[in-house]
Amino acid sequence: MVISNETHAALLAQLVEIAAEAGALIMDHYAAGTDHRQKADKSPVTIADEEAEKLIIARLNAVAPGVPVVAEESAAAGLLPDIDGGVFFLVDPLDGTKEFISRNGEFTVNIALIEHGRPVAGVVFAPAIDRMFWGTGTQAFERRGKTGQAAPAVKRIETRRPPDEGMTAIASRSHRDRFTEEFLALYPISNLVTAGSSLKFCVIAAGEADIYPRHGTTMEWDTAAGHAVLLAAGGAVTRLDGKTPLTYGNAAEKFTNPSFVAWGRPR
Repeated sequence: MVISNETHAALLAQLVEIAAEAGALIMDHYAAGTDHRQKADKSPVTIADEEAEKLIIARLNAVAPGVPVVAEESAAAGLLPDIDGGVFFLVDPLDGTKEFISRNGEFTVNIALIEHGRPVAGVVFAPAIDRMFWGTGTQAFERRGKTGQAAPAVKRIETRRPPDEGMTAIASRSHRDRFTEEFLALYPISNLVTAGSSLKFCVIAAGEADIYPRHGTTMEWDTAAGHAVLLAAGGAVTRLDGKTPLTYGNAAEKFTNPSFVAWGRPR
């Protein structure tokens, strides 16, 4: 199955609304406060993760019936659909649960459409800081402001050429390690910033940073939506060789990513 570019754009508009609805639900829990527990892999989960995922799956089944949904909490429970058709959604209902628990605001709703290993459309919504990113094809956008506002500001975004004074690198707030330092030492880095969740991809897509290396375990639902936005904005996500694209749908590896680097525009 292959979905046309026109259908990608129409579907993406619906994904933006689904992400906004899930974000509102998450913010209700954020305001009220919620306990968390550990999953089998020792990562935290809250009722906000679970309820947002149920909402997103129900909405996706309504707008794209028959397209499988691979979602984080369902996968943790062993509920994985057949993706042999090559087209499916990847969903992280609350990426950055640690950020949600610590209340720093850097958590996101991630929804991506995958076609034959490639993220072709995606939306990343950070409800606590009111930043929504989405993209498909060669067009990526950001909306800032409350979802309920009459006219929240929308602008097209694109990656930038690194400034002459050097690149801005972005690193994980929760997972920075020696590998990151050693990798970045290979490049002319003039500034280093940190962020949580899939916002790192979107900051590069918006032209606010240039490179994000990640070593260690991440899951496909962590990265697919941000990857889609970055691709649409003119960037790329590769393995550490800088050439091989990061791909999706590796059920044999339980949807675990290899180490990767997210790139903005080359000089």
